[in-house]
Amino acid sequence: MKLTLRACAIVVVLAVGLFAADSKDQTLTGTVSDTMCGAKHMMSGPAAECIRACVKSGSDYALVVGNKVYTLKGNNTEIDKFGGQQVTVTDKLSGNVVQVASIAPAKKS
Repeated sequence: MKLTLRACAIVVVLAVGLFAADSKDQTLTGTVSDTMCGAKHMMSGPAAECIRACVKSGSDYALVVGNKVYTLKGNNTEIDKFGGQQVTVTDKLSGNVVQVASIAPAKKS
């Protein structure tokens, strides 16, 4: 019984460690879009309108960085303010999913 409890405790500790290692804090700069359209919007008109329509239809907000599209998770009302704009996102990155901690307009160089 004690051996089983120790084995379970070790498995839990290792699992928590692996999860923590998979997600890391980062700062990314890119364009706010949606997961359906990515970098190229299908609707004519402003990108922000296309993004809102796609999100309303079930798509997630996304951040396009070069050729990579990350799914944005967080406060959708705050993310929506930046639809189609260049932003800098401070986040917790896990695979292709970004848990947004903060989002702000990208600094112009």
